[in-house]
Amino acid sequence: MEQRIENTRNFCIIAHIDHGKTTLSDRILEVTQAIESRLMRDQALDTMDLERERGITIKSHPVSMTYVARNGKEYRLNLIDTPGHVDFAYEVSRSMGACEGAVLVVDACQGVEAQTVANAYLAVDAGLEIIPVLNKVDLPGADIPEVTKQIEDVLGISMEHPILISAKTGENVPEVLEAVIERIPPPLTRGRQAPLRALVFDSVFDAFRGVIPYVRIVDGSIKPGDSIRLLGSGVQTQVREVGVFSPTQRPISVLEEGQVGYVIGTLRDTQDVKSGDTITTVTAGSDEALPGYKEVRPMVFSGIYPVSTDEYEKVRNGLEKLHLNDSAFTFHPESSVALGFGFRCGFLGLLHMEVVQERLRREFDLDIISTHPAVVYKIFMNDGSIMEIDNPTLLPDVTRIDHIEEPVIKATLITPNVSIGEIMRLIMERRGTMEGTETLDSKRVILTCILPLNEILTDFHDTLKSVSRGYASMDYEPYGYQESNIVRMDILLNSEVVDAFSCLVHKDRAVYRGRQIVKALSEEIPPHMFKIPVQAALGRTIIAREDIRAFRKDVTAKLYGGDVTRKQKVLKKQAEGKKRMKEFGTVNVPQSAFIAVLKGSAE
Repeated sequence: MEQRIENTRNFCIIAHIDHGKTTLSDRILEVTQAIESRLMRDQALDTMDLERERGITIKSHPVSMTYVARNGKEYRLNLIDTPGHVDFAYEVSRSMGACEGAVLVVDACQGVEAQTVANAYLAVDAGLEIIPVLNKVDLPGADIPEVTKQIEDVLGISMEHPILISAKTGENVPEVLEAVIERIPPPLTRGRQAPLRALVFDSVFDAFRGVIPYVRIVDGSIKPGDSIRLLGSGVQTQVREVGVFSPTQRPISVLEEGQVGYVIGTLRDTQDVKSGDTITTVTAGSDEALPGYKEVRPMVFSGIYPVSTDEYEKVRNGLEKLHLNDSAFTFHPESSVALGFGFRCGFLGLLHMEVVQERLRREFDLDIISTHPAVVYKIFMNDGSIMEIDNPTLLPDVTRIDHIEEPVIKATLITPNVSIGEIMRLIMERRGTMEGTETLDSKRVILTCILPLNEILTDFHDTLKSVSRGYASMDYEPYGYQESNIVRMDILLNSEVVDAFSCLVHKDRAVYRGRQIVKALSEEIPPHMFKIPVQAALGRTIIAREDIRAFRKDVTAKLYGGDVTRKQKVLKKQAEGKKRMKEFGTVNVPQSAFIAVLKGSAE
């Protein structure tokens, strides 16, 4: 029979980007004295340099605290700080699986934005108790009545007793903790004597300790010396250490029901632990797995290759360890004529791709080249079969293809009224269609549109911010496939196809994209001893061209006076040599050229 653990609360903090999640987490850590004041710093839970540099949360961060409420009782609070960007929505959904409630932070100046709506719906779907909090109420631009009305009208959340805070100054932060204790239900459990069931919601790899699963204990307890097994993989290990996050790892004697912590065993293989798996004891354990997480489907694909072929194994090991910590990206081996052996990686979005690549470079000291991002297309063949490809080199011959379908998304944009015209023009330029508009308040509207995923991969978000002067926000979700006139565009260097630069584009945008790529390459590839044509081609039709100039040695410098035919003879000999060199010479493409092509699409 299930019962409540009355003195435990598990909750997460969710919000749109830059609405104050991490700052509120800092203040909560100070109020509960989870971190000594001398060790306190801004963004205390953001442990990666990349998070601190960009000012965004990339990974969910758990922390356990104790708090004495106004009723005199001591409570155990397990908090998970979550990311706000749409590319990391999977991190948010996983964090919610370990909680009973969510604190929804809304900027009192900005109001309800796209990720506010998306994260609120995620919390509702997960069955969490939502506590709305208005942040930044101390700023002159705060409009508390209007934002309160938005939360009630758009999200359908009661604002009868709104919590008004300033996470920066700490004003009313204890009220948030009191609301967590009063309104979020304690976790349900079958008790400490029941068979162990622990949900793995994340994990990391430590060079000295191996794989460390992060767990939420649902039933039973776990302590050092216990023999445990993972129901999904069937792997067994002996527990060496258990602990909680405060916010660094702190060993304790036993992890009990309702607690969030970590387990260290003897696991070394990164394939042994999967997020969403259930841990139980080997003897008298449970065969009933906890509800896991739905399998995430990557939306953006890119090739990652080592600069040196000797580092192939090092890159593979780095990808395996990073996948353990970020199960939202996938990878499998592939090879390229130009780049050798590498991996085809799937990501949730372009920011997710950038973060993964930067983490590979920083955390694992990898020197890598990435190819242009692509999406998964469905190829309908003349014989009735269907192929799914994310790599342009796998596209069959056009004579065998009946039609091609590309993935589309349903986007929700919240924008000021004055920017509607510019944003609708942007949507039309990207081959999108408007679905509807809804008034959010007197100054802003909600636009719903259908867009091809390929059109928002690179510069769409930057352009959206530019045309709306930074005020528009966007959230999106997959919306199936639609038939489209997709063609393969090849890039030729010295008349040789370089498959790393090949891409699938809509025929109407092929010329624009081709010119973009050949211009970027002509500026990045250094001059050789012979002139190099850089061409973009659809099939056998050249649609764009730039030339990389040749080095020119002044072979006539030593000739003084005499007949002009002497110079003509030497120049003719030089031209023949360059022609012969062009036939047999190879073009060296620097890594910067691949990066330029990737960035060129965002200009």
